[in-house]
Amino acid sequence: MTAVAPNEVLPAPSPKQPRGGRRRETRGALLFISPWIIGFLVFTAYPVFYTGYLSFTDYDVINDPELVGFENFKTLLEDPKIALSLRNTFVFAAMTVPAQLLVSLGLALLLDWAGRASGFFRTVFFLPKMTPPVAIGVLFLLLFNGQSGFINTMLGAVGINGPAWTTDAAWIKPGLVAMSLWTVGGSVIILLAALRSVPQELYDASRVDGARFWRQTFHITLPMISGALFFVFIVETIAAFQSFSEAYTAFFGAGNSTYSNDAALFYSIYLFQQAFEFLHMGYASAMAWILFAIIMIVTFVQVKVSKRFVFYEGEQR
Repeated sequence: MTAVAPNEVLPAPSPKQPRGGRRRETRGALLFISPWIIGFLVFTAYPVFYTGYLSFTDYDVINDPELVGFENFKTLLEDPKIALSLRNTFVFAAMTVPAQLLVSLGLALLLDWAGRASGFFRTVFFLPKMTPPVAIGVLFLLLFNGQSGFINTMLGAVGINGPAWTTDAAWIKPGLVAMSLWTVGGSVIILLAALRSVPQELYDASRVDGARFWRQTFHITLPMISGALFFVFIVETIAAFQSFSEAYTAFFGAGNSTYSNDAALFYSIYLFQQAFEFLHMGYASAMAWILFAIIMIVTFVQVKVSKRFVFYEGEQR
């Protein structure tokens, strides 16, 4: 038996909750989250597993699925448009993700510097995020029209001959990247919240040591918000690989054949065409699983590489 010092106060034993009470709490919690569980099982889990089954079938929606084994996956390797759409998607992701990250970070730094006035501008920056993607695709055609678009009109006002954004294959993806910056408001809010959480004492100490703005940014701000930057990087990368609505509306919607669209044929657009235009549902399901695998691999690599650069407060190095 352990001896107890005369002045030592023993902690009071924590009361144990009856087993029946814990079960009631568990049942109550499950009851409250049951709408989400049912929605997840019906609208997410079931379609995922069902497309896995359809990927091994020949299915045209009208007739019953017919098992064909790995034929759909073999056809993927021989389809030239698969390589084209994947190349377009990777190029677009490589262009748009860094651009969105830099613009989001720049706007977040400006909002953080604005202080109390940032409330109004937070709303202004976030409102475009609420714009329907189809409207953004139509807006793209209006703003980036090579003959009468607003962008080329403004460039012409300063003596610059604007490119043919919607017909020149070399400028289609840069134009879509520029339009994607319209909806960076969500990332700006996330990064602004991270900036507001950086301890002010770090900046005060650095100013005592003579550090200026850029040195503070690279040695304090970026390391302290690297977790939020990494989150935005992951989310924007996944969104770029699934990019569909804006490009489809601008170059493929309503039987649009006026503009050259090979440069805008992203993987998700080709998947949609196979599924709902050509009714090759089995083939489209195989494409969907390939896209899922690509996103998983890219995300896994990003997580592994991030361990060298991402700092989490309180983490032991």
